[in-house]
Amino acid sequence: QVQLVESGGGVVQAGGSLRLSCAASGLTFSSYDMGWFRQSPGKERESVAVINWGGAVNYYADSVKGRFTISRDNIKSTVSLQMNSLKPEDTAVYYCAASKAGLTRVAAAYDYWGQGTQVTVSS
Repeated sequence: QVQLVESGGGVVQAGGSLRLSCAASGLTFSSYDMGWFRQSPGKERESVAVINWGGAVNYYADSVKGRFTISRDNIKSTVSLQMNSLKPEDTAVYYCAASKAGLTRVAAAYDYWGQGTQVTVSS
């Protein structure tokens, strides 16, 4: 079955960096667009960054532009999110997701989801 497993979350001080990784199995990874989403208590799940199947096209939420970078390795079936200059408002559970619906930032279009990894940024 399809599995998406995130790793790399943790606690970091404001201004610090973290790198999240998502390992995919059970699907033809290079056929899927991938996305990173996040959700904090009391808020809806929001798109952070998405990348197309080939890695050439990506979109970022305005709140993370210039700080976060999404990348993928279709040989290793992984997608990563490099997060720099972290802020307390970046605190959330981060999820990776896979979609064949065309590159989109709409969570409902994603077919498969990981279990999430907690990122906590202290001030």
